Amino acid sequence: MTVDLRAFIDLLEREGELARVRPEVDPYLEMAEIADRASKAHGPAILFEQPKRPAGQLAVPVLMNQLGSYRRLELALGAPLDDIARRIGGLLELQVPSGLVGKVKALGQLKELASYGPRYDRRPKFREVVVDPPDLGRLPVLTTWPGDGGPFITLPVVVTKDPQGRQNAGMYRLQVYDGQTTGMHWHIHHDGAANFREAGDRMEVAVALGTDPAVTYAATAPLPPGISEFMFAGFLRGEPVDLAPCATVDLQVPADAEIVLEGYVEKGETRLEGPFGDHTGYYSLADQYPMFHLTAMSHRRDPVYPATIVGKPPMEDAYLGKATERLFLPLL
Repeated sequence: MTVDLRAFIDLLEREGELARVRPEVDPYLEMAEIADRASKAHGPAILFEQPKRPAGQLAVPVLMNQLGSYRRLELALGAPLDDIARRIGGLLELQVPSGLVGKVKALGQLKELASYGPRYDRRPKFREVVVDPPDLGRLPVLTTWPGDGGPFITLPVVVTKDPQGRQNAGMYRLQVYDGQTTGMHWHIHHDGAANFREAGDRMEVAVALGTDPAVTYAATAPLPPGISEFMFAGFLRGEPVDLAPCATVDLQVPADAEIVLEGYVEKGETRLEGPFGDHTGYYSLADQYPMFHLTAMSHRRDPVYPATIVGKPPMEDAYLGKATERLFLPLL
């Protein structure tokens, strides 16, 4: 089982599931076009080793289509999807029975889940390099479709906290407006939006880019209330996720993330976000969404930037959705 994105890249390469693109490729439309063709042809994950970049931008390879097949999803999660579905079914349907034997069995299942709770790491890899001042323009953020409202961060693990101190991790696209601000695409039903409604005037946010693929998947999963995405990721991969504190916000993110953004959203502050080429094959319309303000940025040495393209299937997001159907549908 892999424990960070780099180990997963190595695994994909050993399994013949990775293509390296060494010539320079532009994050503006070109990378997305290549990834789109690869997805439609049921091709491999792609590592763009030399993104075209303006002066001052980091030399950061871009990984796309990493989870764009059932085989790569099973490599990421370490087991066939049907086997994982049976494990999840036994966990999420757990009800404490009345008999002594049943209670002992249920206790064992609860102890198994608790054993995958996060560990804490005070020396995270994502803090090997601190970008000061923080600047989103240092990253090779993609514009994926010609009619998009701008470049979008498309594979972020967005971490927030509710008033009771419970963290939530979700995946919400971020339109980059400038070096210090993005949109925050929270729909009203999203957990992040619920935390924002319950917060005061300002809510802290952290964004982890380039996490272990089990964490990336867990951030998209429809988990019941009270089950941590990081605990679920540990359950999936069979090993707890190491979390580490951020520098400027009171949140914890995966210690092995490639890149971490820290900041906040303000109550009542919105900006036009979109349009965005969506999975229907059409553009979702522009609308008002909260703004994320960047306060800190750090990354591992020689980081890898993850991205995805959303469009008509077959696409990476469609495989994620189908995996969720297979893992969670038996519980409905």
